[in-house]
Amino acid sequence: MRLARVIGTVVATVKHPAYEGQKIMLCQPLAPDGQPMGGQMIAVDRAQAGPGDVVLVLTEGNGIRQLFGAKVLPIRSAIVGIVDHVSCAGGAVG
Repeated sequence: MRLARVIGTVVATVKHPAYEGQKIMLCQPLAPDGQPMGGQMIAVDRAQAGPGDVVLVLTEGNGIRQLFGAKVLPIRSAIVGIVDHVSCAGGAVG
């Protein structure tokens, strides 16, 4: 699971059938102190997140397949929660 900030919405008119009817968001992974960390990723939104929200992104294949109820799925990341606040020794996010 990763902490990320939603930075935009992805719109695709042509896509794999698994993405039909799914809201796809562009996310920036975050370090625990809230600083951007690494490259951006796309994630299917299962938590009604919006741009600016800090979210939990599930990136583990088996968990994704269980979440969507499929044995084979071309979805790599899914937003599974909206974070209200994170506190750690390095600072706070949220």
